[in-house]
Amino acid sequence: MSPSSRPRRSLWIFGFESEEPTYEQRVERAASVSQRLGVTLTAPRIPTADDLELRAPRIKPPDSLAAFCFQDNWERAYHSYGADRSSHAIYGEYPNPPDIVAHPRDEAELEAILSWCSDNSYCAIPYGGGSTVVEGVTPPGDRGPIVTIDMDRFDRVLEIDPISRAARIQAGIYGPDLEDQLRPHGFTLRHFPQSFAHSTLGGWIATRSGGHYATNQTHIDDFVESTRMLTPRGWWESRRLPGSGAGPSPDRMVIGSEGILGIITEAWMRIQARPTFRATAGVSFPSWEAGYEATRRIAQAKLWPANLRLLDPQLAAGSAGMDGTRALLIIAFESAEMSQRWAIGQAVELARAAGGLIADDEIVVDDGTGAPTGRAGAVGAWRDAFIPRGGGIAAGLGMVGGTFETSITWDRWPAFDAYVREQTMKALNEIFGGGTLNCRFTHVYTDGPAPYYTYSGAYRAGDWREQDRQLKKAASDAIMKMGGTITHHHAVGRQHRPWYDQQRPDLFAEALRAAKRTLDPASILNPGVLIDP
Repeated sequence: MSPSSRPRRSLWIFGFESEEPTYEQRVERAASVSQRLGVTLTAPRIPTADDLELRAPRIKPPDSLAAFCFQDNWERAYHSYGADRSSHAIYGEYPNPPDIVAHPRDEAELEAILSWCSDNSYCAIPYGGGSTVVEGVTPPGDRGPIVTIDMDRFDRVLEIDPISRAARIQAGIYGPDLEDQLRPHGFTLRHFPQSFAHSTLGGWIATRSGGHYATNQTHIDDFVESTRMLTPRGWWESRRLPGSGAGPSPDRMVIGSEGILGIITEAWMRIQARPTFRATAGVSFPSWEAGYEATRRIAQAKLWPANLRLLDPQLAAGSAGMDGTRALLIIAFESAEMSQRWAIGQAVELARAAGGLIADDEIVVDDGTGAPTGRAGAVGAWRDAFIPRGGGIAAGLGMVGGTFETSITWDRWPAFDAYVREQTMKALNEIFGGGTLNCRFTHVYTDGPAPYYTYSGAYRAGDWREQDRQLKKAASDAIMKMGGTITHHHAVGRQHRPWYDQQRPDLFAEALRAAKRTLDPASILNPGVLIDP
């Protein structure tokens, strides 16, 4: 039985069980896609938790821990994967589920479960919202008993400092709950990763998540004031400060640590007054190249738009209703204190100077009256298509869909984009017999963009996992060869390890291993992520 009073999350879609499409709806979609592609597709029946025959748990919790430890099929199956669970769930593939899923309710229970794992050398995997797409919480197959520690009971805003504009927040709180608890006080964290509805503050910190702010405050790093983390050796807590020059930052060891050093329990986070002034514009360009030149000029002008999202012509056609020949740059500003009329005007002027087209009456400004912004035209169409909601209608139909993202400096960007597209399309043709590829900028810095590529196709007969692996390898090898990062905001997990090992300096890996030996002597925490045990 689930320990949470929240609606139960789905084993196979990015959402709740209540949002799952029915079998009949999936059959209807299979017929529609079959007719369109000229093939025969069949919607499989997806097993429920009760249908699964999981490996029997290898351990049982002692009586002192049993009240918050669970071993039922749903708990163990759900915590076997992150958001990449869909294909595995469709075929009932759970070769290595955790033996126990713990939901500690306070720090004393967290200390008790982690100490029990450490004393017995049981693998312990910290778990936030499970929105990882890079196998960041997947139990390793080469270890003994596994305990997944779900932090969902640490779900409160504990304290608000309205003078400094900061809040002390527990790490297991989900994005919507965090905002709901800040809203009555007039504040917002204003960090909205695409997984916002199904991810937690602790997960954002552990994976260095990127939110929807496209410039200035982009990563969770920019919001962290201090952190508190439990390690097998004891508590790690940094001093709360707006800034410090006192040596390497303790918080920087926590941010991005992906659960290998400790379990984050809370953090002081910089918060903001809720915005009331907004402005948006959707500027079209005759080419992808003109669009990214305009984006660079706006970013380097340091106007700091909240949204500076460039869609290539293929993506603009598919999700913003454009004609497939023009790129779309979505520009948005917001503030709690002042009108954004001047800022949007300056950004549009820079975009027009680079070849952008937009009529004056398509620039929408809300001077605090509540006028809707970003809801009409191509910008509104993109907004409606962007945030994932449920999904699963095509589950099991053999359709390929995936993403990869990176960042690169402006001087290397044109050659980088051309090569990555060439190699990815080559792989799509060779592995799947064709497919589509598009790109958008999710974040933009003064020195370079963060491009996010999306591909699709159809699996051929054979091992779908191997086909996925080959495509991922081709794209990742291309990114590495051209000098990009293996991940801008999706974290490393187990999936990105081969390329992360190429990106980071060898001596840094040695230093990180030394830190892990100090904090986690038995190497029980999320082994195999970032470094080898």
